[in-house]
Parts: sequence; C-alpha cells; structure tokens
Amino acid sequence: MKTSDFFYHLPENLIAQHPLPERRASRLLCMQAPDWRIQDRMFTDFIDLIEARDLLVFNDTRVIPARLFGKKATGGKVEILIERIQDTRHAIAHVRASKSPKPGTLIELDQAQTCRVLGRAGDLFELEFDSALPELLEHIGHVPLPPYIVRSDESEDLSRYQTVFAKEPGAVAAPTAGLHFDLETMAKIEAKGAETAFVTLHVGSGTFQPVRVDNLAEHVMHYEFFSVASETVAAVHRARERGGRVIAIGTTAVRALESASRSGQLKAGCGDTNLFITPGYRFNTVDALLTNFHLPESTLLMLVSAFAGYEPVMQAYRHAIEQSYRFFSYGDAMFLARR
Repeated sequence: MKTSDFFYHLPENLIAQHPLPERRASRLLCMQAPDWRIQDRMFTDFIDLIEARDLLVFNDTRVIPARLFGKKATGGKVEILIERIQDTRHAIAHVRASKSPKPGTLIELDQAQTCRVLGRAGDLFELEFDSALPELLEHIGHVPLPPYIVRSDESEDLSRYQTVFAKEPGAVAAPTAGLHFDLETMAKIEAKGAETAFVTLHVGSGTFQPVRVDNLAEHVMHYEFFSVASETVAAVHRARERGGRVIAIGTTAVRALESASRSGQLKAGCGDTNLFITPGYRFNTVDALLTNFHLPESTLLMLVSAFAGYEPVMQAYRHAIEQSYRFFSYGDAMFLARR
C-alpha cells in the first residue's frame, strides 16, 4: 500500500480545539468483527461493550510541560520542544528559529533561565541547561499541544491534556484514547469485574510527523521508549485463561504490547521501539482497541487500518466526517473489536 491510500479530506471545523466539559461526554463509533457494521454511540456506553473476563491495558505515561520559549542573543525568537530528557541537564529537542542555531548558541529562557546548543542529533538539537530540567520545566514549561490545535495552551490543558492515571513522566504528547476516562468510569470498570493493567510508552512528537515517502517500506519510524512489566504480562495470561479479550486503550498501548510480543509471545521488558504497524501485520496480543481519530496519511491511521482492515476503517472515517464527529486529541473515540 502507499501513503496516499490513507489520505482523506477533513473539514477544519471538525478538529477539536478544546476538550468537552466532561471527559466521558465524547461520542463513540463502534465496529466489531466479522461484519464491521458501524454503530454511533456515546463513550458512556463503553462499559456495556466490555465483559468481566476482559483485560483493559492503559498507557500510564505522563505528559511533561515540554514546550519552552526564549530568544537568542541577537533577539531572534526561539521555540523549543523537548523530545527526550537524557539526564537532569541535557535533552534532545526540536528548535524552531528564523535560522537554525549553531553549536555554542546561548538561548535565553523565561525567568532568567538559559540553555546552550551543543550540536545536532539528526533533525534535532542537543541542548544543555543551566538548571535541573524537571524543576525548570515545571516552572516555565508549557503544555505541548499538538500542531493542529491552533491556540496557545491554557490553564484547562494542564489537567485535560493528561490522563487521570498518568504516572510515569516522559511523554510530549498525550495518549489521547485515555483522555476519555475519568475516575467514575475507572470505578465502573472495576465494578463490572474487568481487570486493568498498565504499560508505559512515552509518546514522542514524531507521532505527528507526516510520512514523507509514498512507499511505506521506505518510511523510517521514530523511536519511543516503552516498558511492559511482568505484572501486565501475567494479567494478559489470566485474561487468556478465562477467555477474555486484551483491550488496548490507545494505539500507544498497542505499540507497547506488540513491541513486547515481537518474538510471538508477550514478554516483560523495556527499551526503545520503532515498530511500524501497517496492513498485513499479524497482531500477537491485542484483541480490541479503543482509539481516537487520527491524521490523514499518519502512521497511527495505518496501525488502525492494520487492526480492523483498510476498507472498514476508511469507511468509518467517511461516516465520522458525515456525522460531524470531533477529530484528533480532544476529539471523539472509536472502539474496534477483532473478536
């Protein structure tokens, strides 16, 4: 297949710019095998779609305030997006400026903080900060909203662009399927008897990068850190033994689980993954998927098409546009079940 096969036209007014008043107020498009018939429901119906024997796997990554603003000594404005923290004072980052900063360039940040460009790391930059990064980001960092949200971050984003179960800091983008869950919904899952487990995948800004080649085999996937604990592996085995499904909450949970299953069997472990899931991929662990709607020609749309089939997914997207679903990070959700 080609990248252009995954293009669709999306009216700009369907791109959600703000979250709804309540997390669970979103709509939910449902499709289940074998016929993949489309159902229009509400996210509050999600509890009715799961069974007591199922296992729900969430991504517990925590979004860090990774966007910084500053200026060079010449006065030129600079915008920094931390991609990965290497240690307390060093990071790899995207740097936007009128001219790419050279090694040795000093960048003045808010509240008299500074950082220095050490060099390039491919398309990114190696930066050294004068202060400890965790504290610096908490004081002057901004919520790294995706590029399709065309506004500055606001106070509501501090909580709403973060899942209620976020634990492990390191992501620069939210695992957006998890944004629909509030504490009441989590309590209802427990009351239903379904088991929950967690993986970690630190979502990188590469998740928003377009695929720049039309031949999918030529695309180089970005790396993201993931971790799957032995407790999660045991929970998957228990679900299998009782005949339940493994339901991944978000494409990031899928990538973590499938990255830990590349041998054919799920194993505990951690590391960097560049797993690129496209139609034809054989899923080893995941049986059902809750996900948001994704960008045209994106690797995430390709993953969803691999999971539920290209034609059903593209038909679902056409239906969602016709029915004015809300798209992307603060948008509505889809539930796809293979069995």
